[in-house]
Amino acid sequence: MKAPYKIDLPRQQAQCSHNYARLLKLLPDLDNRERWAIALDSGEMEIQVHERARYTTTLSVSQRDSALTLWSQALTLTVRLYHDADMAEVVAWDHHRQLQPRYSYPNRDMYHEDEKSQFNHFLGDWLSHSLGCGRAVETVNITQ
Repeated sequence: MKAPYKIDLPRQQAQCSHNYARLLKLLPDLDNRERWAIALDSGEMEIQVHERARYTTTLSVSQRDSALTLWSQALTLTVRLYHDADMAEVVAWDHHRQLQPRYSYPNRDMYHEDEKSQFNHFLGDWLSHSLGCGRAVETVNITQ
């Protein structure tokens, strides 16, 4: 029999910390802007601020104008930045809200046991690709 899934908290925290650092590199002037567009070879990534609070910022990270949208719906992740902890976590995707850290399997929605961890890992891959291959769609002026 398969052992039950256990959350690897240090690994998950490391992934969220790396995602935070990657997002800050992609989002110059985060405190003063609301939207960024990054051109990729497979379309565009759009990042938009939805909510700002003292210690958090909630963003949507979405795919636009992609050849992949011919076969599937464009993906949108809701990501919360925790500025006091220097972490970024996927909190929702498309119409799926409040992802749990662990799911029993099988479940009604057929989520994987580690669905939330997989989305945070996917976000990291997507951000790494954007940093390596992307370019800003519009000119960004940063004033100190």
